[in-house]
Amino acid sequence: MSNSDPKTRPRPGPWPPVPESSPIPPSSWAKKTGFRPKFSGETNASDSGQISLPPPRPREPEAQPDLEAGRARPQPVLNGVPEREMATPPPAASAPSDKDNKVKRKKESDGGSKSAANGPHGANGQAAAGTTEPNSQPRRVARSEEVVDVLPHGLDDDGYVSRHSHMKYELRDTPGLVPIGLYGFQHYLSMLGSIILIPLVIVPAMGGTYEDTANVVSTVLFVSGVTTLLQTSFGSRLPLIQGPSFVYLAPALAIINSPEFQGLNGNNFKHIMKELQGAVIIGSAFQAMLGYSGLISVFLRLINPVVVSPTIAAVGLSFYSYGFPLVGNCLEIGAVQILVVILFSLYLRKISVFGHRVFLIYAVPLGLAITWSAAFLLTEAGAYSYKGCDINVPASNIVSEHCRKHVLRMKSCRVDTSHALRSSPWFRFPYPLQWGTPVFHWKMSLVMCVVSIIASVDSIGSYHASSLLVASRPPTPGVLSRGIGLEGLSSVLAGLWGTGTGSTSLTENVHTIAVTKMGSRRAVELGACVLIVLSLVGKVGGFLASIPQVMVAALLCFMWAMLAALGLSNLRYSEAGSSRNIIIVGLSLFFSLSIPAYFQQYGISPNSNLSVPSYFQPYIIASHGPFRSKNRGVNYVLNTLFSLHMVVAFLVAVILDNTVPGSRQERGVYVWSESEVAKREPAVAKDYQLPFRISRVFRWVKWVGI
Repeated sequence: MSNSDPKTRPRPGPWPPVPESSPIPPSSWAKKTGFRPKFSGETNASDSGQISLPPPRPREPEAQPDLEAGRARPQPVLNGVPEREMATPPPAASAPSDKDNKVKRKKESDGGSKSAANGPHGANGQAAAGTTEPNSQPRRVARSEEVVDVLPHGLDDDGYVSRHSHMKYELRDTPGLVPIGLYGFQHYLSMLGSIILIPLVIVPAMGGTYEDTANVVSTVLFVSGVTTLLQTSFGSRLPLIQGPSFVYLAPALAIINSPEFQGLNGNNFKHIMKELQGAVIIGSAFQAMLGYSGLISVFLRLINPVVVSPTIAAVGLSFYSYGFPLVGNCLEIGAVQILVVILFSLYLRKISVFGHRVFLIYAVPLGLAITWSAAFLLTEAGAYSYKGCDINVPASNIVSEHCRKHVLRMKSCRVDTSHALRSSPWFRFPYPLQWGTPVFHWKMSLVMCVVSIIASVDSIGSYHASSLLVASRPPTPGVLSRGIGLEGLSSVLAGLWGTGTGSTSLTENVHTIAVTKMGSRRAVELGACVLIVLSLVGKVGGFLASIPQVMVAALLCFMWAMLAALGLSNLRYSEAGSSRNIIIVGLSLFFSLSIPAYFQQYGISPNSNLSVPSYFQPYIIASHGPFRSKNRGVNYVLNTLFSLHMVVAFLVAVILDNTVPGSRQERGVYVWSESEVAKREPAVAKDYQLPFRISRVFRWVKWVGI
């Protein structure tokens, strides 16, 4: 026999065996982006941007996990011995040890076959049938067979990787009505700041009263609930809450502070709101066309983590002029609000109450409740009452110098200045066109069309990140196109109802899913129904509208900082240590702050007396920008767009990332599921397929299906 021939019999190698020089498989962050590196991760970068590594370890066989069942992967073995046991010599006896039997029983109990439990080699070190020899090159995986890994993985005590071990409920889980109701309410309560704070900023800027603010807040709650139900049912079907996005806040403020609105008399709020509605409707219709026509699938080739990261980070960084300057109007309230939220979200984040990290999940509402209570006690104790001064008297009519000195402090620190709760009705149904017929101007609509592209970029990153947490695979380009198209229709509804901004998937939702460990679609849908019911109670909108402005600014400081960090977190899908990516992201962020500053400061003398508050001065660029052609509409569009930080960041990043050479793994190109492969997998079909056989309607449109 050939095995008995001393010439052909393999010689026993040194113990432990010499590691092979073949590449080890990619880590989990790289698998989900299709990364096939020559090295593995956490080491120092060389001068060329490549990773310097210790001597390579033995190649680990790639196992195909059952994505639907979530079965564990077999532990890598070499010559029949688990890799982590290679450092110790094996026992002399040929029979397996008790530990080996325990490992084998564990693998069999996890659903693995007998051959999988023993690894690619038999118990005696011989290669099993159908496995690759150690020195042979592995078969190249076809594109249709590529396995998209899912983040994150859990590691149990015996070293087995189990999928989704960190999630309590995944996408299609329905644990029961009571748990779903509690988790849905928890989900929306943790997102409270992202949903209600934008109306508290834009309505006072439009000259609206406290009653107008309460009505807009109720409208936002109603539209957010309806559009979330539409998105989870007929859009991407991911558990993403739809709401007023911060992406639309800067262009909305630019439109509000347009020169033609500065000299208005009468009810400025309704007039400006109708202008905003028209711009949002046109921009949202463009986004819907971009999604349902399939053009977004072509656009996906230009959108990678290196583009998404600085674009979304610039959204959060662009409001620095609004945040702390308003907090400074009542520092003892605003600063305490910020410190309490930081204390809960960072220092007390690991404290659990009944198995829930209450302080981390509810950092914003808990901080708001505590600070509001403290401010109420100070107000009732007379800390902000000044003799002879009335808060209800307009500042222009105040004669006393003593009262003029303290009027701003009284309005900022007192909690009884708003009469929204008292004047709000118990029942109010938000209806479309409640502010009047929208007014359409092409220059404002064109600005919103560009902003809708930025909103789509934001949603692309949210789809990818959330699918890795709760779904079996990332969505296909068709599902993504369907989601973007429905977001456009949702923003059209927001424009018709008059929320002042468009409706997109909230970026903060991804962080909420990771923190609450709840990714059930049903829980988000039930929470959306509760949101619709609350929107019909006028007192709820009045209560939220009565939040003091200094507390709103303090909470926004935290929310915008979170948004900037969540944007930069997309870099984990690429080679963050690459010199190419570092330069691109750095240039994008710097120019996103510097170029708009040039536009915002152009033509303004240092001693000029502007008619708007200092924190709104960056948004009056249309009246004094550097573009001064004969066409005022073109000047308005260009001056406004280049004064928006996110637009500049997107333009710089998308040009550099798509022109500077770089490999797919270095750029971190998003990997979307193949349509043909996804149709053959029951798990993917159940995750993303439209309900009620509606997919038959779109069968002829290949770019909006699975």
